[in-house]
Amino acid sequence: MKESTSKEKVLKKIRDALVNHMPPPYEDVDMEAPVMYVPEAERLDEAFAASFSASHGKFIFCRDVNELTEGLAAIIQQHDIKKLYCNEDFLKELLTELSISFVSDKREVAQSDAAITGCEALIARHGNIMLSSAQGVSRKAFVMPPVHIVVAGTHQLTQDLKGAYHDITEKYQGKLPSLITFVGGPSRTADIEKTLVYGMHGPKEVYLFLLDLLG
Repeated sequence: MKESTSKEKVLKKIRDALVNHMPPPYEDVDMEAPVMYVPEAERLDEAFAASFSASHGKFIFCRDVNELTEGLAAIIQQHDIKKLYCNEDFLKELLTELSISFVSDKREVAQSDAAITGCEALIARHGNIMLSSAQGVSRKAFVMPPVHIVVAGTHQLTQDLKGAYHDITEKYQGKLPSLITFVGGPSRTADIEKTLVYGMHGPKEVYLFLLDLLG
C-alpha cells in the first residue's frame, strides 16, 4: 500500500518502533542522577538563603528559640502587626510560650496583618518554600495577609524538587495533599508596563526563620 500522507508515514514509524524495540544506545548513563551539577561542599542552608534572598525573601537563621523570639518581636514591631493568624499546633504552642497573641479562626485570615505558618520542605536550589493544604491552615494564609512568616527546621532542607516530592510522598504515605504550592519570596508581577513590581497579588513581605533546633 502506497503511503499517501505524512500522517501515515509517522504512524508507520511509531508502529515499527513499538514492534521492534531498540536497545538504549548508552546503557551506562545514570538516569537517576541529578541533571544539574551539585557541588559537594555546598551547604543546603547557604544555598537556600542565597536563592531565597535573590527573590527578595527575608531569610533569618536562628540558633535557638531566643533568637527566634527576638526576630518575631522585631517583625511585629516593624510592621505594626495587631492581628497575627496562626493555626498550626506547634506554632500555637510556641507563640503561647513567647506570650505573642494570635488568632486561629480561619474566617479572620483576610483581616489579619500577618500569618505565621510552617512548611513541608525548603528547596535549596531554587530558594522555594513548599506549602500544602495538609498543614491545617487556611489556604488563604499563604496569599492574603500582607506579611507571611514561615518557621522551618534545618531537617526540612532538600537539594531540589525531586527530593521535596520524595519527602512529602513518604510523609503522607502516597496520599498527597489536595494543594501543594511553592513560595519563593513576595508576590510579583510584570503585567504593568512590563515593570517588575513586588507585592501585587499576595504577601508584600515573606520571612523565613530557619531554626536549627526543630526536628
